[in-house]
Amino acid sequence: MTFNEGARLDPSQAEDRRGRGSMGRGGKMGLGLGGGIVVLIGALLGINPDLLNSILGDTGEQPAIEQSGGSALENCQTGADANANLDCRILGTANALNSFWPGYLNEYGVKYSVPKTVIFTGSVDTACGAATSAVGPFYCPGDNKAYFDPDFFAQLETQFGSSGGPLAQEYVVAHEFGHHVQDLTGTIGKAQQDPKGAQSAAVRTELQADCYAGIWMRYASTKPAPGGSQPFLKPLVQSDLNDALSAASSVGDDRIQKAATGRTNPESWTHGSSEQRQKWLYKGYQSADLEACDTFSVPNV
Repeated sequence: MTFNEGARLDPSQAEDRRGRGSMGRGGKMGLGLGGGIVVLIGALLGINPDLLNSILGDTGEQPAIEQSGGSALENCQTGADANANLDCRILGTANALNSFWPGYLNEYGVKYSVPKTVIFTGSVDTACGAATSAVGPFYCPGDNKAYFDPDFFAQLETQFGSSGGPLAQEYVVAHEFGHHVQDLTGTIGKAQQDPKGAQSAAVRTELQADCYAGIWMRYASTKPAPGGSQPFLKPLVQSDLNDALSAASSVGDDRIQKAATGRTNPESWTHGSSEQRQKWLYKGYQSADLEACDTFSVPNV
């Protein structure tokens, strides 16, 4: 799902924190796409850390990379930049999400606030505590910010086995913004009340964020970008949808566990299986209905 070349991007909606150290402080737990949970599962099951590193890469804290001059995001001005550069694609996807959700949620009586998108490398300090890249992308309800290390998007393809199309990457951003929508609607806290299991509230929280990402995918190419009549994104085609579904499948708990240990343990799931994640992403895309994404009211997800 590529950007319309002339769409105007807004760098003010993102922070580039590369080159800053992580100070580390406590706070609320962040919610992420799925990569970080492997480290937690590994600690609980006594998995050889070297095995985890073979899947995720080094899970230790990495030094931040210093940049010369200003933020690289300052060069992200158009959709053409988003098509050519990953930093700009993350920013442009955030712009597109922030353009879509206010009007859509208004129909449900929910007021949308724009979350800040943070790009970091290695480690980052948040209101949810200090985090490293091993956590994967995540949303912190303590500061209403979505955090992305661009290196994860290469890992998504090379280590998790996702296809590498643009919508696979854009789905990752849309999922984290789905957590922001949950923050606004009041469902985000349920994950910590029932944190593990194939039908747990934690899994239902993650699947709802996938479903919300699917809703955005349905409308992403139809809503004009601010200041013009052209949408941020070109119309979605079947290969785009396949890329997004591939990404959702690649971060399923069962797939990650099997790669790490050779077996699966549904009782420890926190994000949902590959099948569940694909199912709810597609449900959001197909229904385009916020109420159809109520993962908490169905007997089985």
